[in-house]
Amino acid sequence: MEKTQPPASPRWGAMAKLVVTLTLVVILGALLVRFKFVIGPVLMAFILAYLLLPLASLMSKKTPLSWAVAVNLIYLVFILILLALLTWGGVGLVGQVTNLITAVQNYANQLPVFIDSLSQKVYQLGPFRFDFSTFDWQAIGQQILSYIEPALGKMGGLVGTLAGSAASTLGWTAFVVVVSYFFLLESGGFRTRIIHVDIPGYAEDIRRLSQRLGHIWNAFLRGQIIIFFSKVIAYMVLMSILGVRYAIGVALIAGFASFLPYIGPAINWIVLGLVTYFQGGNPFGLSPLAYAVVAIIVALVIDQVFDNLVAPRVMASNLKVHPAFVLIAAIIAANLIGILGIIIAAPLLATLQLIGRYTMRKLLDRDPWPPEEDTLLPPHVPKWLRKTRLWWRKRRGVKPDMSKAEPPGFKDTKKAR
Repeated sequence: MEKTQPPASPRWGAMAKLVVTLTLVVILGALLVRFKFVIGPVLMAFILAYLLLPLASLMSKKTPLSWAVAVNLIYLVFILILLALLTWGGVGLVGQVTNLITAVQNYANQLPVFIDSLSQKVYQLGPFRFDFSTFDWQAIGQQILSYIEPALGKMGGLVGTLAGSAASTLGWTAFVVVVSYFFLLESGGFRTRIIHVDIPGYAEDIRRLSQRLGHIWNAFLRGQIIIFFSKVIAYMVLMSILGVRYAIGVALIAGFASFLPYIGPAINWIVLGLVTYFQGGNPFGLSPLAYAVVAIIVALVIDQVFDNLVAPRVMASNLKVHPAFVLIAAIIAANLIGILGIIIAAPLLATLQLIGRYTMRKLLDRDPWPPEEDTLLPPHVPKWLRKTRLWWRKRRGVKPDMSKAEPPGFKDTKKAR
């Protein structure tokens, strides 16, 4: 008796596929809306795993440690450092930022009196005479307050939430650390395995998208985070030398301001001006207005040095997104996922731009990978880092690898940047 073959699974028609796809999209959208509070911590876990992956890879390759042991050792040290920061500096840091925001809110309430005093003064600076009585300072003051008060209210609410719900904050911190640990452990040392997507027939498209996404996020994570910490340290040292009150809080605001084009530095300068003018005394015996001007000039010099000298050398590549669109994306992302949205607005916008361009070309039956975009620019390595690597190889007696030499035309592509 012959065995009958089981019937083949019937294929879905075009209408069935459309209905199932739309249903899945609706369900996914509903889940994202319902559980949007999880998006931020999951993104933070992914970024943390992405940042720690090169260190774990280096340890597993250069030492006898296995991948799992290297990851466990890194997270043990990371947790010890995190606990030290929370127990040693956490309370003081949150307290200083809270006091800074409260003080700036109080200073903002004194702005009308300060502005009214300006309208009655005439300043003589060398041959120049400044008569401020010709301006409508009351309208200017109300306009400034309308911008400052909402921003300070949101900042105060955020810090108050962090300080008032310590248990919730610690719980989410533990969640981020645990999820990032499993992300990194299961990656096996490959960035593409942190989040693995396998769609039959689209392996090449996924590979190219992953390559370009890695280029975007490497540029941001390696560059912008270095700039953030460098600027915080520079502000903290110089503002402490100037005797500015709440120097640590001012430095943190300056660091976060670097993620917001245009409006970020302006908010930082306004906060610094209010703090230095109303803080009541300074180590140099200057008048409050002169002291505030000096502090703002120092801040301007720091920002110009970082924007024109440090950033072009540290950033791995240009994300090719317009600063105005980054500002709009930061406002939208901040409403969706909180302060993390401001931080990752630029690479997130570049990611959406890449996926949107790929989708539109597929919808229009065009080549998603045109020849002019088929090759990525080699990752830019800062000159000081290349010299350091060359010096270290000479000390170890390692001959340069000619297979990694610059390809023909590479100098032209560097000039084109």
